[in-house]
Amino acid sequence: MTTSKTQSQQDITATLGLDKVGKRKLHLTRWLLAIAALVIVVALTLLYGSHSKKDSVQYVTQPIRRGNLVVTVSATGTLEPINQVEVGIEVSGTIKTVEVDYNDRVKVNQVMARLDTSRFEAQVLQSEAALESARAKVLQAQATVQETAAQMSRLERVFALSNGKMPSQSDTDAAKASLARAKADEAGTKASMAQAQASLDVIRTDLAKSVIHSPIAGVVLKRSVEPGQTVAASLQSPVLFTLAEDLAKMELQIDIDEADVGQVLKGQEATFTVDAYPDRTFPAHVTQVRFGPQTVDGVVTYKTVMQVDNSSLVLRPGMTARAVITVNKVDNVLLIPNAALRFTPPTPQVTATSRGGGLMSAILPHPPRSESKKPDEGANGKTREQRVWTLRQGQLLAMTVTKGLSDGVLTEVTGSSLEPGMELVTDIVAVK
Repeated sequence: MTTSKTQSQQDITATLGLDKVGKRKLHLTRWLLAIAALVIVVALTLLYGSHSKKDSVQYVTQPIRRGNLVVTVSATGTLEPINQVEVGIEVSGTIKTVEVDYNDRVKVNQVMARLDTSRFEAQVLQSEAALESARAKVLQAQATVQETAAQMSRLERVFALSNGKMPSQSDTDAAKASLARAKADEAGTKASMAQAQASLDVIRTDLAKSVIHSPIAGVVLKRSVEPGQTVAASLQSPVLFTLAEDLAKMELQIDIDEADVGQVLKGQEATFTVDAYPDRTFPAHVTQVRFGPQTVDGVVTYKTVMQVDNSSLVLRPGMTARAVITVNKVDNVLLIPNAALRFTPPTPQVTATSRGGGLMSAILPHPPRSESKKPDEGANGKTREQRVWTLRQGQLLAMTVTKGLSDGVLTEVTGSSLEPGMELVTDIVAVK
């Protein structure tokens, strides 16, 4: 009886489809439980991740200190004599003797070399003979002038005594023409004599230049000639010797980059080193900053000259030197590391409620947010005020400072809330 009743109920349930509704409810319940568990897991993961991230961040700090700051500009250059002279020759010939050598000290007008002067001496004799011949012609022309002038005077007296009847007009005109020709011949011979005199002076000058004298008192740096060598000075004067006037005083020529040339001024002190004495520092001071630019491979530099005291004569021309110019200096100021000026605090994590969209908004990716402009940066980006960060009870605290001089490592700052020993944040490190 009971079995037949149960069978009839199952038949009714199957006919009405009530068993399918129960299965659907069971599946829906299971899905809801699974989604709820997933949400709980995601929420716990986000919560744990935020706490673990906060616990794994540690700030690196450096203190503010009071001290002196020296701003320098570095450059590389070459040592050169203050006055370097290249001694050449203006005449051609064969070198007869060379009377100086490398490193010899010479005086003003000291003989350094001589040419073979036999050809010049012969030319001098030839020019002297030509000059004497020209002088003789001048005397002959002068005698002719006197003769024609006397004849002209005689004709004038005859004309006066004969009351104009004698001589004839043609004779008078011929006498006047002869006198004029005689005077012209005299002027021509005088010009020829002057030309002969000039030629003699040129030959004597060449003869004098065949002996090479020192134009300055100094040291022989280079000798480019040997006895018996032929020199030709047709188009360009050949250089025989190179002299340095005084090696006790030298100059260092360096190339200053265009970004630093505005800081370099005449009279500033400097130091430099050379490879020959790596453990020694030499003093110098700036004497000239040239306006003319030099462009090499697109890099613009300006030649700067510094005077060097080389009384010990340890420095030599041509040495490569690395110079450091002191362009500014301040004493007893507050100094902070430049790393503190470069530090930017990390962007805080944005919660799901602040973004909007609920939990799914926190799970799904979003485009990066644009950072707002720093409040301490001016419109042109050239303000000297900037933020630095310190720690107050484990939290970052911003302070505004005014920047001064900087040497690339430390920067001079001023600010009402700054004190020596205050720690400034310079970096963040992750602790595992």
